[in-house]
Amino acid sequence: MNKPASRHQARRLIVTIDGPAGAGKSTVARQLAVRLGYLYLDTGALYRAVAWKVRSVGMSPEDEKSIAAMLPSMQVSMDQRSDGVHVAVDGRDVTNDLRTPEISAMASQVSAFPAVREWLLPVQRRVGEAGGVVAEGRDLGTRVFPSAEAKFFLDADVNTRAGRRQQDLTGAERSAPLERTKQEIEARDQRDRSRAIAPLVPAVDAEVIDSSALTVEQVVDRMMGKIAAKL
Repeated sequence: MNKPASRHQARRLIVTIDGPAGAGKSTVARQLAVRLGYLYLDTGALYRAVAWKVRSVGMSPEDEKSIAAMLPSMQVSMDQRSDGVHVAVDGRDVTNDLRTPEISAMASQVSAFPAVREWLLPVQRRVGEAGGVVAEGRDLGTRVFPSAEAKFFLDADVNTRAGRRQQDLTGAERSAPLERTKQEIEARDQRDRSRAIAPLVPAVDAEVIDSSALTVEQVVDRMMGKIAAKL
């Protein structure tokens, strides 16, 4: 078992974990951050926050021009609390509204717009610039933190990812057919991997980990082994 690293390490690294939906990024990143004593940065929540705002004002997620015009007046913030990271939009805590299938699908749509990615880029970098952060998303190792000291790309087969995604859902959404969840994930994969700006691909210097047959602890242990050599 790896021991947690001291909060007073001489070097506080930027650790990035990229990968597709359902690969286990959030769970792994949270546990890795605890082990290291680092801040956990869920960049996907920022894109969901934009999607939430788009829906709340009745805007179409396909209306790129209107969304771009909305961004300068929008305020988004992240706050690390004892129960996890909370996200606020224009001063309202929307954390519990961001994990629905609707918001996830809209987030994938709006994340393809260059204006959205450019607007969120400095927000993400401000959080991680001092180091001591585990950041998870889809383009962190390739675009947001290209000089990060430790990069990982977490993947899993689509059936495994669909099953995990259903476990994350609640209420009536959780009873959705597994095949539908699988189709939604495949559609999102296509959007994320084919977008012109920052497509979902592993960084050339990232370690690719297939988590299909691994437990969360096994994945975290493997990452800790790589990170320990850099501290």
